[in-house]
Amino acid sequence: MKTVYAFLADGLEEVEALMVIDLLRRTHKLNVVTVSIKDDLLIEGSHNIKIYTDKNIDQINFEEGDCIFLPGGLPGTTNLASCTKLTDQILKYNKEGKLLAAICAAPTVFSGLGLLKDKNATCYPTMAEQMDCRNYGGSVVTDGNFVTANGLGSALEMGLELIRILVDQKTSDSVAGAIQYAK
Repeated sequence: MKTVYAFLADGLEEVEALMVIDLLRRTHKLNVVTVSIKDDLLIEGSHNIKIYTDKNIDQINFEEGDCIFLPGGLPGTTNLASCTKLTDQILKYNKEGKLLAAICAAPTVFSGLGLLKDKNATCYPTMAEQMDCRNYGGSVVTDGNFVTANGLGSALEMGLELIRILVDQKTSDSVAGAIQYAK
């Protein structure tokens, strides 16, 4: 079973995080672990919604992961970008060809690390000037081991795309049908 680490930081966009996490868990074929980047497991989102994570960053074994997922929101994205332990692992995952996914403002974390220079990518439109990528734009963009999405309205599509990549198209279609999502 593949493991997805979903990193949550204070100031995140709650629904982006929960939509993707929920869809991935509905497969029953992925181990989805929510991870706080601080010692405390309680995260407060940008809309004052509190979320308890499964573990903190010191309690996980990055070697066991197959995907890192970053939800957006501000200052959540800024907090993720300033977590050296996380950014070091993002660089390592990229070298290993492991899946890296981010939505809304969070793709700027990958861009800030210089990982998108030769990739097609997207993010929240007001953050576009921070994106150093080959081609910018779209709602959900997959290029190599990167999946980026432009915001909350694309979270459902992103979750289904991650299921397609990490499991298979049949499972993605099954989850879409179970939640009454018709493309």
